[in-house]
Amino acid sequence: MEPVDGQRAPHRTGQYVAVAVDLPDGTRQPRQYTISSSAPGAALRVTVKRVRGVDGAPDGQVSTWLHENAQVGTVLDVSQPAGDLLLDDSDDALVLISAGIGITPVAAMVDDLAQRRPDRPVHLFHVDREPDTHALVSAVRGRAQHLSDVRALTWYTAGVEEGPSVRSGRMDLAGIDLPPTARVFLCGPLSFMQAVRGALTARGIAPDRIDYEVFGPDLWARHPESGAA
Repeated sequence: MEPVDGQRAPHRTGQYVAVAVDLPDGTRQPRQYTISSSAPGAALRVTVKRVRGVDGAPDGQVSTWLHENAQVGTVLDVSQPAGDLLLDDSDDALVLISAGIGITPVAAMVDDLAQRRPDRPVHLFHVDREPDTHALVSAVRGRAQHLSDVRALTWYTAGVEEGPSVRSGRMDLAGIDLPPTARVFLCGPLSFMQAVRGALTARGIAPDRIDYEVFGPDLWARHPESGAA
């Protein structure tokens, strides 16, 4: 997305914007989408998963509208960037853990690191259903090649032929060396983040070194320990 007046709204890597659309029933609905590209340049990229209803639930209103109507030339109402899940500039190792469409802030961070801090140690851990549903995989892997100290592992729950960087089943960080002073970013379903956070703190990573982003109301903020595995 590029601003129609040419005035770029500055943002920090990891932030999001709200996109509001007018639906056919006359209602106006906003949704928040993480900016999935790094800061330089006028254009902002967001990555929108089309939500299809299952078991009688309705399809996602805004994601469906965007997939069916947004094209080159479409003018969208987009907010100023906001959000507190920000890439820091320390020398600490980074552990970026994501599930599904939670890869969007990870994509922005890897893009930023490849341009500004390619020597920073990075661990990339992602879980998805299968390779065909893995959003931004080519972009992230391509940019990760510009990092000098990176380790990447991907799990596919539907099963896949395993290799050096690909595993089958659910994400399991047991046996994987992680620096105790690492900075950790989590993004994905709430239950996933609770389980991963619990596993990390059990291994000695301090809770204040673990940041997370919830897609939707943050019902975890007041009691992050509840439900942790």
